[in-house]
Amino acid sequence: MSNKTPLRVAGLATSLILAGCASGGGIISTGTAPTAATGAAGGATSVNANPSLERCDKPLGTLAVDDGRGKEWYASFGAATKVTTIEPLIRLAVQQSNCFVITSVGNNRTESKLSSITDKQRNSGEFRAGSRQQKGQRVAADYYMEPAIIIDNDSTGQLAAGVGGLFGAVGALVGGAMQSKASVVTLTMFDIRSGVQLSISEGNSTATNIGAAFGALGGGAAGGLGGFSRTPEGKATVAAFMDAYNNMVVSLRNYKAQEVKGGLGRGGQLKVGS
Repeated sequence: MSNKTPLRVAGLATSLILAGCASGGGIISTGTAPTAATGAAGGATSVNANPSLERCDKPLGTLAVDDGRGKEWYASFGAATKVTTIEPLIRLAVQQSNCFVITSVGNNRTESKLSSITDKQRNSGEFRAGSRQQKGQRVAADYYMEPAIIIDNDSTGQLAAGVGGLFGAVGALVGGAMQSKASVVTLTMFDIRSGVQLSISEGNSTATNIGAAFGALGGGAAGGLGGFSRTPEGKATVAAFMDAYNNMVVSLRNYKAQEVKGGLGRGGQLKVGS
């Protein structure tokens, strides 16, 4: 085997990995963007949004998005992926989709800061007359969205086996060091006034950790790409949430309320025997 063969294999393996390092459920693609949530939103205007993102002709209501802090999955997820928060990217996708108007409710830090600023402006006496800091300015949330990570980067090894089979001995060395991982998440939406669950959706994505793979090759390849090793897992989880949100939007565009004979919360149809 020539000295150039390992480099060719490494190059081909890298191309495969980078092409599929964060793929979401067959729906969301990151392309060359850092994550599946891209661009900006201002009101109903969207700029450089992921072209795969589902959209609504008009908002369905106002939404509070839980920031995830305090949930059982939050600390382990952050430690494993180096992702500090997912909520802003969910908010970005939601506003770009034009399906909901986002409120500050749900993020305790943001809500606390806004309340502190409002209190200061309303009660300090230092701000100009006509600033409209009286009560009754806040917009209430109609719905509450709760993200959850069900499977956090579970190892699958499928891509590793494929690379090993394609490229022989050196491919086996690289493939054996790869870790192809899966992220599975859910989004749940509740009606705040009634507490009824309106929608729940699952999203999934896969990622490949290439740091260990190039560590197997040694030399400059490992040093140059080792910093990339943690990134795909976080990207995959963001892509999974975008996948879940897309699924939810499709179902909500065809929404029909669940009706119970006699009315909700009035005993139901599954009676208990005497």
